[in-house]
Amino acid sequence: MANMPIGDQVHLNGRLVPFSEAHISPLDRGFLFAHAAYEVTAVYNGKFIDLDGHLLRLARTLEGIALPNPHSDAEWARIHQELIDANGIREGLVYLQVTGGAYEARDFAGPETFEPTVFLYADAKPLIGQAAEHGIAAIFMHDTRWARRDMKTVQLLSQALAYRAAKQAGADTAFLVQDGHVTEAASANAWIVNDSGRLITRNLSTDILPGITRSGVLRLIDKTGLEIEERAFTPDEALNATEAFTTSAGAMIAPVIMMEGQPVGAGKPGPVTRKVQKAYYEAIGADVASVAPWVLA
Repeated sequence: MANMPIGDQVHLNGRLVPFSEAHISPLDRGFLFAHAAYEVTAVYNGKFIDLDGHLLRLARTLEGIALPNPHSDAEWARIHQELIDANGIREGLVYLQVTGGAYEARDFAGPETFEPTVFLYADAKPLIGQAAEHGIAAIFMHDTRWARRDMKTVQLLSQALAYRAAKQAGADTAFLVQDGHVTEAASANAWIVNDSGRLITRNLSTDILPGITRSGVLRLIDKTGLEIEERAFTPDEALNATEAFTTSAGAMIAPVIMMEGQPVGAGKPGPVTRKVQKAYYEAIGADVASVAPWVLA
């Protein structure tokens, strides 16, 4: 993250400013209490992927954490477009954060009406890269996140520690486990493929984030001809799966080829994962033969 190529122009409270001039109060409720919502939206070929879905989830999260939505969907779309235009972003991510704002004191309850702080930045990065082609490794970790995981808030300490533990173990991510079942990956929805070729991913509830990329993949299932089962699965099922992958805005579909040091299936991205990748890349307008020829092999 330290080397992330953040665009020079960021959006802060209604205007574009140079990144070096963007300052937020140390009394901001996002800093003091993690009282904040966020979204990350992918940009491909200069177009946003499922921006409407991200804005719908943002509105739901803001309502859930008692913050007013500072913009209409049309205004949010305009701000996003202005930001990528100002930074010349054709492929990458836009991060937005809405906090409870800054006040004169550190007060848990806060004022009767919040005046949010709004911050967005653009990050130029390839979305279909090495992880998508070659796969990643994962470990299992106990899920210690708060109970409302369906809201996309900045309470990300458990996820950050999961990534650190994965890195220390020589892996890339962690599959989080609670009550004997996988909830999610560290910052992505988790999927496995059983020996019948059926996709399995956890059903929506307060236990997991309703991923926008997850939703996009589900919309394409009929096109792929695959069968899907939405339910919780166990770590043993993941270890014995023929394939596994994660879905997120930043990595799209990332094959998981190692789990706890053991190969998943053949230890390489499998045919079901490749079929899902191909369908998703085509849906976002990618020239698959050019940017991901390995899904055609």
